Amino acid sequence: QVRLVESGGGLVQSGGSLRLSCAVSGRTFGGYNMAWFRQAPGKERMFVATISWSGGSTYYSDSVKGRFTISRDNAKNTVYLQMNSLKPEDTAVYYCASGVAVTATPASYAYWGQGTQVTVSS
Repeated sequence: QVRLVESGGGLVQSGGSLRLSCAVSGRTFGGYNMAWFRQAPGKERMFVATISWSGGSTYYSDSVKGRFTISRDNAKNTVYLQMNSLKPEDTAVYYCASGVAVTATPASYAYWGQGTQVTVSS
């Protein structure tokens, strides 16, 4: 069974940093694109960042560009999201996902993690 297990969420003050990790098992990690999404209470699930299977192409939402960095280590079957200069509006449940294509559309991703809470205090 394909599983995506996230870690690294928590409580941080405004301006601080967190690094999220997503470990993948049950399939060939290197052959799939990876992405991060987030969902705040009462809001739609929104695209954050995505990275190609080779790591050569990355894309970010305008709201996180310049502050967040997505990366992957295929040897460790893990994708990361480094979050710097965090703001209260970044507070959300963060999800990792895997799929065949590089896209910002949630429906394009077949597998999802359980989500991890990120809370940024004022």
